[in-house]
Amino acid sequence: MKNTFRLGELKLLAYRLLLAYFFYFIARLLFVLYNNHLIQIDDFSSFLDVSLYGLAFDTAALMYLNALFILASFLPLVINTRPNYQKVVFYLYFIPNLLGYALNFVDFGYYPFSQSRTTILVTNELENERNTSALFLHFLKDFWHIFLLFFLLAFLWIWLYKKIRLPIYEGIQKKSYILASILMFLLIPTLMIGGIRGDFKYSTRPITLVDASRHVKKPTHADAVLNTPFAFIRTINKTQIKRVNFVSQATIDQSIRPRKQYAKDSTKLNKPNVIIFILESFGREYWGAFNQHKNITDYKSYTPFLDKLAAKGLVFPNSYANGRKSIHGMSSVLSGIPSFKVAYTSSSFSNQPTSSLVSELNQMGYDTSFFHGAPNGSMGFLGYSTILGFDHYYGKNEYNNDADFDGIWGIWDEPFLQYMKEELDKKQGPFMATVFTVSSHDPFKVPQQYQGKFPKGDIPMHQVIGYTDHALQKFFEAAQKEDWYDNTIFVFTADHVNQIHYKHYSDALNRFAVPILFYHPSEKYQGTDLQLAQQIDIFPTIMDMIGYQKPFRSWGRSLLNDKDQAPFVMTSSGNVYYFMEKDYTCVFDGKNSIGFYAAEDLALSKNLIANKNQRMQEIETRCKAFIQDYMARITQRNMKPNYQ
Repeated sequence: MKNTFRLGELKLLAYRLLLAYFFYFIARLLFVLYNNHLIQIDDFSSFLDVSLYGLAFDTAALMYLNALFILASFLPLVINTRPNYQKVVFYLYFIPNLLGYALNFVDFGYYPFSQSRTTILVTNELENERNTSALFLHFLKDFWHIFLLFFLLAFLWIWLYKKIRLPIYEGIQKKSYILASILMFLLIPTLMIGGIRGDFKYSTRPITLVDASRHVKKPTHADAVLNTPFAFIRTINKTQIKRVNFVSQATIDQSIRPRKQYAKDSTKLNKPNVIIFILESFGREYWGAFNQHKNITDYKSYTPFLDKLAAKGLVFPNSYANGRKSIHGMSSVLSGIPSFKVAYTSSSFSNQPTSSLVSELNQMGYDTSFFHGAPNGSMGFLGYSTILGFDHYYGKNEYNNDADFDGIWGIWDEPFLQYMKEELDKKQGPFMATVFTVSSHDPFKVPQQYQGKFPKGDIPMHQVIGYTDHALQKFFEAAQKEDWYDNTIFVFTADHVNQIHYKHYSDALNRFAVPILFYHPSEKYQGTDLQLAQQIDIFPTIMDMIGYQKPFRSWGRSLLNDKDQAPFVMTSSGNVYYFMEKDYTCVFDGKNSIGFYAAEDLALSKNLIANKNQRMQEIETRCKAFIQDYMARITQRNMKPNYQ
């Protein structure tokens, strides 16, 4: 048989690429089925729309992964149809394709924790972990069904690939073979470049993760439009912290006010101690004190101790995280630096001097400590705590008793909090301590002696929330006997949310719903404040509480009496920015607003951008001002300006 115009090779190439598209469609369907409580695609027609938009992103990923395979398939080597050559082509096809396909399956299980498609930045998190083998085995145990699905679909893919074989061509017609080869060299690379860019227009930039939000009905659908190999590949060597120019400096100074200064008066506390609890995965959903005004049917609280404490403290039920991961929470709470598409702490700019709670309290003579019961270096906390300037770091190494190790993440919360209390007892003068707990997290285990003690609830998260609440109760019972207790501000928040039970918390913006509570034993700060609050407000609020008189940099605002700046929340899905004010939420893609939603529309279900008004324009301007100042200060290494 003659190899005329190489038509057999072209048909087989097309068949093999179509197979890849088919299996990406299956992966998208499975991703939605596993995570639709977060993504909220209401019907199959909407899923088909999402799949159609996703074709551009699938094409880009497949062109990256199949570049060598496609090249090997159309090179004019004459021997292309030989069995040995086709074996090489087989491996060039399946090694990159199955590696990329596996990334999609990772997000079936990991997405509820990260709430964004996995990018190259996950390697920054894993490089600090010493228990990756244990984490993998745990993932394998809990998500065995995902592994099974992957291998079944991989075997099916291979079977379908081998179902159609290329006949062995014994000869060629030189003119037609050469002509076909020339045309293939001209056409196929052009199609590949267009596929990688996502468009064939010369003036159009290559599509990015942001472009997934352009045509969807809800912003949460963007993660279904994307595929994980695309997200992973497109973020390689991308800092994503670059200067922009939207507004004037005067607009920034007026609307964002990055320079903060609070006058000292007689109502301020005199050098109180400060203890900040960043509670792992402790979303607002689980804590009863933050849900009294939510009208959630059949609501149950799993925090009996914290509810009692909150009744004597200052509660912010409309408070939000400024990021999606644990390290995002650390930078937001302690240094007032949110994380958007990339964690600030993972960028090349993170090692600069920074105005932070640590730096300012160090100047005032405070002893500063960071406590985290995980192996030292986990999550990148040790490195960032060093940059911030903590005097002491207490981790699993310093605890030095593996009998209390949970086997996965770190020391159980109860003994570790008791250890922290004992270390604080040794401090002389005022101190500031931050503790990042570990137990309220997947794999949702409690110590053996507490099996059956805490309500199982409706989701695995509920039991471990009960355990951490108990650990905090034991800490307070011990701490209130110490002299330092009565002169201490206690702050509670979480790094991010975790498992969701109530529909209210599956809304797009409530995926950032974390608690913020201030408590002082004198009950100086009391009540429920319904204004918008965010993690980056904690730093300036504490500075205001203690009467810090010097100017400092902060994008947040004091939640006590900062009347010159309207309450707002700035956060990011990883693809787009969300800027929330009392009237509207602005969804911004980095260049333009792509949506405005009523403030109460936390699900982002009805886009009002077609009727954009003056108030929406004002909110968009504030959003742009925030982003511009954020990018400029970070890239210019101006995070600790000379305000003295």
